[in-house]
Amino acid sequence: MDRTQREQREVVAGLLSDERLLSACTQRDMGALFRLLNHRGISTRRIASAVDITQGRLYDYMNGKSRVEKLAIFEQIADAFHIPGQLLGLAPRHWEPTPNQTAPSGWELPPEDGDLTAMDAFRSADRQTGGGRLYGAVIRHLSYNIAQRLVDADSNPQVFAAAAALTEMAGWMAHDSGRDGLAARHFTRALPLAHTSGDIPLAANIAASNSHLALQTGDTVAAAHWARTGLDLAGHRPCNPTLTARLHAMSARALAARIRTDPRSPRPRPSPPDPRSPRWGRAPVAQPVRQRGPGQRISTHPP
Repeated sequence: MDRTQREQREVVAGLLSDERLLSACTQRDMGALFRLLNHRGISTRRIASAVDITQGRLYDYMNGKSRVEKLAIFEQIADAFHIPGQLLGLAPRHWEPTPNQTAPSGWELPPEDGDLTAMDAFRSADRQTGGGRLYGAVIRHLSYNIAQRLVDADSNPQVFAAAAALTEMAGWMAHDSGRDGLAARHFTRALPLAHTSGDIPLAANIAASNSHLALQTGDTVAAAHWARTGLDLAGHRPCNPTLTARLHAMSARALAARIRTDPRSPRPRPSPPDPRSPRWGRAPVAQPVRQRGPGQRISTHPP
């Protein structure tokens, strides 16, 4: 697989929980799908080449002058961009991973209901295997069991929290397998989902994940920005002290790395101690890390 093809599939992988892509696939509106891919940076020339059609025919699809009708073209689209066959009303494609390829021995995909149970199962299995081997399974669960409920008029905030936590988990799996660009897209998509759910601690944790990834890829400015974003979120309501400490640590690491790479960068000025603060004087006793309950942060990946 060449770099262009890999990048195209990574773009689609980052859109598998996007309601626009899911709607286009459900309605078999390939013109809408092509417009979405083009908007995400895939040129019309590359789209036409991947699907094996002329650019003139592609423009007809994108402008609504005609629709894809032939089964062979749907199959070509699914295979070129790694869109699961089920989304387009096709049989599972030959490249789609089987349970044995994506899960350790003795582990089964979680049930469709029970978001907390599913996240716990994925987290436990990921700890056993690592390296992003469960990435495909998490994406399928997001696509088939979560995404359609996001557009349901009766959906509740917990669905958005589950989507955010699983999307962040997919980001960490992509990072573990060396696909940092894909990981960044997952983290970026997870944040608005967390905001919509109203779970501010979850949103702050996702900001910390963004900061960690930016620091790993050498973008110290973005790392500092995301750490500050997380701290701002954490300041809106009480958060786990461990999370707040992690965000402060991420901010300090980003600033230190920035100073190392650019000695001219301004040094942060320490704030004067506040006698009213509980941190003035005796240091507080560290609190143990507790397992969070429903509606709260599920997956944890410390830096």
